[in-house]
Amino acid sequence: MQIRHASHPADVGGLPKAALRERFVADRLFVPGEQTLVYTHEDRMVIGGVVPLAGSPIELVAPAELRSERFCDRRELAVVQVGRTGTVLVDGVEYTLDHKDVLYIGQGTRSVTFAATGDDEAAFYLASALSFSGYPTRLVRLQDANTTQTGDAATANRRTVHKHIHADGVRSDQLVLGITALEPGSVWNSMPPHTHDRRTEVYLYFGLPEGHRIQHVMGEPDDTRTLVLSDRDAVISPSWSVHFGSGTTNYAFVWVMAGENQAFTDMDQIPVTALA
Repeated sequence: MQIRHASHPADVGGLPKAALRERFVADRLFVPGEQTLVYTHEDRMVIGGVVPLAGSPIELVAPAELRSERFCDRRELAVVQVGRTGTVLVDGVEYTLDHKDVLYIGQGTRSVTFAATGDDEAAFYLASALSFSGYPTRLVRLQDANTTQTGDAATANRRTVHKHIHADGVRSDQLVLGITALEPGSVWNSMPPHTHDRRTEVYLYFGLPEGHRIQHVMGEPDDTRTLVLSDRDAVISPSWSVHFGSGTTNYAFVWVMAGENQAFTDMDQIPVTALA
């Protein structure tokens, strides 16, 4: 498990690009045949990727750094299928996840095993936060998510927002998670820019064709930095940081938050003209 320590905003401005990436970007989460996890001290979230090979399921193991017998002893977990199709076995119950389906797994779960389905590529994205309530496991298919459209084609940010785990839907202690997909011709996400000082947010970009890139903007609004990201790169946004970007084509991203509250609208919007 990789460890990422929490950062003060004053530390970020002078960091070279390599150090900036080392602190905030997770760019090798999806390794065939492996489980890869990253622990960030920003709201003590864990993100990761599991890519099982055909005929070789992978059981989720609690790394030594968690100091727990099982991964979900003190944690809730969201699993997002960013590949095609795969299965997740949760305490003996099997769930099939198609592309963009999400499985919420509650605290206290004893065993979680990931498997590929036939020749389909299964790529499971994991996002976890501390939890002590033991909410039930729930599968949320893409078509059942709370879906809204926002943005404007005239400003190249027309997008569909799918909310899978949220206060008015699947119950959780901390996690709020969904998927945003930009329409063809739109490339800007999360406009207008904002911060939410009570929650950390992580973006996982996916669906980005080969040869294309994302310019992701982070940092304090008046002192921003830019990271160039590829398909299936994740970026950690501390509560004090803006988090928005633009791609060379349209794409999708998983957004997941954890922190003091679950209010989706609890954010402080930043005028574009105030960015520097």
